[in-house]
Amino acid sequence: MTAFLTPGACDAVLFDFDGTLADTAPDLAAAVNQMRHARGLAAAPLERLRPLASAGARGLIGGAFGIGPDHPEFAAMREEFLANYAANLRIETALFPGIDAVLDDLDARGVRWGIVTNKVARLTDPLVKLMHLDTRAACVVSGDTTPYSKPHPAPLLHAAEALGVEPQRAVYVGDDLRDVQAGEAAGMATIAAAYGYCGNEVPPSQWNASYVADTTATLLALIQHVGKAA
Repeated sequence: MTAFLTPGACDAVLFDFDGTLADTAPDLAAAVNQMRHARGLAAAPLERLRPLASAGARGLIGGAFGIGPDHPEFAAMREEFLANYAANLRIETALFPGIDAVLDDLDARGVRWGIVTNKVARLTDPLVKLMHLDTRAACVVSGDTTPYSKPHPAPLLHAAEALGVEPQRAVYVGDDLRDVQAGEAAGMATIAAAYGYCGNEVPPSQWNASYVADTTATLLALIQHVGKAA
């Protein structure tokens, strides 16, 4: 059942990272195009790879080479991709325009916020530090922090526990269907970040999210609404 928050009922906000807080697609695409270049292939257009960025190595290798995790070469290609990406984590990566205002608002109101991503910790932690978010985020949960990754609710429940908040008093923001599924399974209200990559065939309006934010300005307004004193 979709959860909604009444004004004043939000104690914490959790964010997905790629495609929600940060526009990482250019650097992720560069990592997979480095693989294409090594094989004598032309670069795949960013426009084609961008919607796949939230799916990480699986999505980008699939988009660039047309293979999936069941392919015999996928595991080796995934390690090659991750090595390429780790060497150039923040060349063009930046927060989406307007996200600074969202985080500044949360900080000003004393609302704790954290990051819950499927990106593995060896990539998440240095990138969060490079973006100077490590001293601001109240928790950072990566794809390998718990035994499960999204859409399983475990990472979100782990984050709620780390923040000392009830899941029902938290909201999760993400740009992928699995983000909404994870949030719903954890008992949290959810915001579909429709300004992000949204690489699913199903549009965000049909994800069964509590709210949909078409822009970061809308996201700010929604977060202010649920965090406003009743």
